[in-house]
Amino acid sequence: MSFMKRMPVLLQWVITSMLILLVLMFFYRLFFFYTYSIPGRPFSGSAFLLGLRFDARIVAVIGLVMLLLSLIPFLNPFKNNKAKKIWTIILSIVFGIFLLVYIADFYHYDYLQQRLNASVINFLPDAAISFKMMKESYPLLSISIGIIILLILFTWVNKKILYSLGKQAGLSDRKNNKYYFIVAALFMAVIIFGKVGQYPLRWSDAFSLGDDFKGNAALNPFQSFFSSLKFKNSSYNIKKVREAYPLMAEYLDVQHPDAKKLVFERAYSYPDNLTAKPNIVVVICESFSAYKSSMYGNKLNATPYFNDLCSRGVFFDRCFTPAFGTARGVWATITGIPDVEPQKTASRNPAAVNQHTIINDFKTYSKYYFLGGSTTWANIRGVLTNNIEGLKIFEEDSFDAGSVDVWGISDKDLFLAANKEMAKEKKPFFAVIQTAGNHRPYTIPQKDLKEFTLVNYNNDTLQKNQFSGNDELNAFRYSDYCFKKFFEAAQKEKYYSNTIFVFVGDHGLRGDAGNLFPESFTKQGIAAEHVPLLFYAPSLLQPLQVHDVCSQLDILPSVAFLARQSHRNTTLGRNLFDTSFKKDPVAFIADPITQYVGLVSNQFYYGKNLATNATEFVSVVNNNPIIKNKFTDSIRLRMAAFTDAWHQTSKYLLQNNKKIIK
Repeated sequence: MSFMKRMPVLLQWVITSMLILLVLMFFYRLFFFYTYSIPGRPFSGSAFLLGLRFDARIVAVIGLVMLLLSLIPFLNPFKNNKAKKIWTIILSIVFGIFLLVYIADFYHYDYLQQRLNASVINFLPDAAISFKMMKESYPLLSISIGIIILLILFTWVNKKILYSLGKQAGLSDRKNNKYYFIVAALFMAVIIFGKVGQYPLRWSDAFSLGDDFKGNAALNPFQSFFSSLKFKNSSYNIKKVREAYPLMAEYLDVQHPDAKKLVFERAYSYPDNLTAKPNIVVVICESFSAYKSSMYGNKLNATPYFNDLCSRGVFFDRCFTPAFGTARGVWATITGIPDVEPQKTASRNPAAVNQHTIINDFKTYSKYYFLGGSTTWANIRGVLTNNIEGLKIFEEDSFDAGSVDVWGISDKDLFLAANKEMAKEKKPFFAVIQTAGNHRPYTIPQKDLKEFTLVNYNNDTLQKNQFSGNDELNAFRYSDYCFKKFFEAAQKEKYYSNTIFVFVGDHGLRGDAGNLFPESFTKQGIAAEHVPLLFYAPSLLQPLQVHDVCSQLDILPSVAFLARQSHRNTTLGRNLFDTSFKKDPVAFIADPITQYVGLVSNQFYYGKNLATNATEFVSVVNNNPIIKNKFTDSIRLRMAAFTDAWHQTSKYLLQNNKKIIK
């Protein structure tokens, strides 16, 4: 207290106001926790500590605004008596907003089991109906009386504090007052940023607690509302979803279709007769574009080692990611749902953080995620830890190797560190390794240049072979080198012979695919989603090259089948090794850059622009124009309907593929 008294009274007033709000927010969190927690749930100190940081961020914003405005003499309540009245009104309005937001949050969670988010804005066009529902469901009169009483109490307390401190004005004035203000402003700025490091405090940090309720308890309504503001229109039309359901249920072989309940679950059970459960290693490869790779005939031969792996594994040469972008690729692989968010990625949407994943059906497996950088990027940590049970994350700070650029440690160091951890594991394991090196700034560690040789081509040669420069080409070649070093290390370990390795690109690259593919890959831009997909397990799988179209969504159902792991598939991927599947396969694409949604089949691409409604229907096997007749018209119409079905269903499942809460 003596320290507070040495401060300028202006700063004392700002800090006192902040502390009052902070204490009230704590008591609300306590009330929220014990109102909505299941009986017997222990108090969560981690949720409350993280919640305190979220709350402190909000009050620091208010405190900083109070401080900066009060430095204007006219608005300084200790230099202008009129300012006291102005601030009493302002703070009463601020507190009134707090009350309304927190009450709305409390009942929003009661109604939807979600913290207050920006989707409530969508209720404004039907405000009369929404108000009537609230009136019939909740005690609005009692709530209103409570708001008035609390507002009167707060206004009274605030006036007492303001006028009490006003009597001290001038007693604590010193020449070094400005230093107090500078330190206080910097301290508030640090609190607003939220933590030390490259990334600020984000809503997804709440869901790194690994428990959906704890994550919700840690958030505050301001954080969840503003974090979801860009997603206020991220909704679905339930009528269109039901209309699309028969098409989707038939394609996915839903075992017990129900258009009313919108059942997408397919349950698969396998006898536990394997002598040893195979390990699973899924490698999500940065920018692994098909047309730049050796497997598809690129003359600069950037991936000779991976090309050899493909000849010895099950290689799907027509795999497409559902979208362009790393975060969207990781999302699709882990959840089995296309990320159809039009602006920000689904991983950044608080309403979509709760997802079922087939990885959890590998119940007896240890689970790992290896990334050379930080999983705070794109809020991926919240998606991973909230949904994958028992997940051990290894990221930049977990490794002895030093960072080489903004993306963390090199891919070679990442692979070797992952191999070292997997070699220690006594149980079967499911590991995801996410690379980042094949990305600007295309850094190749100096220490590896003793073994890895750089190449240098002229611009004409590079452009004719679809590379923008030698930096990009060498980064692509370095990725291949890292794959080789990984397998050289893995082959020495016991786990290797009983492991299914899966390699897939997080996305392709937009550009001119040249003569390696039909014009549609360049003109319609589907090269941006075209990636290699390899299942490699020499002791378990016979070599095979598959030309049927498939999707990144299909990875988890396929590895579950190969591992004979009983599982629930609730999303849009299918088992690529299911020989009973006799339908024409398709891959859905929702490109956030071109705003096209579409389907790739073995013969055609159909696309629709969401902004203009323009459509495209072209061949993916040659450059011949499609001859219009009854047959091709029927295909185009079916693909049009199917594209819309995929899009509507994806929007629905982003918010309705919930992990089962035990």
